[in-house]
Amino acid sequence: MNKKKILSFIIAAICTIQAFSQQHYSANIAVGVKGGATLSQTMFSPGIEQTFITGMLGGVTFRYIEEQHFGLIAEVNIEQRGWKETFDETQYSFQRKFTYLQVPLLAHVYFGSDVTRFFFNAGPEIGFMIGESTSANFDFNDIENLPADFPIENRNTEQFTMDIKNKIDYGISAGLGMELIAKKRHSILLEGRFYYGLNNIFNSRKKDTFAASNGMSIMVSLGYMFRIK
Repeated sequence: MNKKKILSFIIAAICTIQAFSQQHYSANIAVGVKGGATLSQTMFSPGIEQTFITGMLGGVTFRYIEEQHFGLIAEVNIEQRGWKETFDETQYSFQRKFTYLQVPLLAHVYFGSDVTRFFFNAGPEIGFMIGESTSANFDFNDIENLPADFPIENRNTEQFTMDIKNKIDYGISAGLGMELIAKKRHSILLEGRFYYGLNNIFNSRKKDTFAASNGMSIMVSLGYMFRIK
């Protein structure tokens, strides 16, 4: 693991916790669920021709507010991300999709009234890959015998079958959203969030194919929260 990336992750976690431990007032505690969709890519170096791949997102949320306009959010989410390759002027398709158990710890900053609020969330995440799948309309296990029109020139193909070496991911996420509150206890939340992973899924030594293979995703979710205190 890159020491600078680990240091960035630790600093983000410390800043999130320290920012929360300032002034205090009557606690507001809420729990909830969320669901939505993801658009993701894998940031390869050297790069590959790809587009966004769609996936699902769902999880549970715990929110603790003990400061005016500021709180802390912890989540446990199931999230899909990966990459989908593009093939110019051909009908070929290939994608690899990974399922992660993601645990974000986010600073929560909000503004607004007792009915409508706008918020900003940011902080570190850690993820654990719990599943993967590959989909293609060609035999990616037999590259040497692909049809003559397969666009193999100037294209890396090792990523088709390369084993995942790092199933633990960590990164930084940030998002903006809106919250609608009813009867002081029920909330509907809409959020858009961006995640940038700091760990590579493949080995990145000098002798390896890719120097980088970290994930990034855009998430849109709709959630419900119930205030328990």
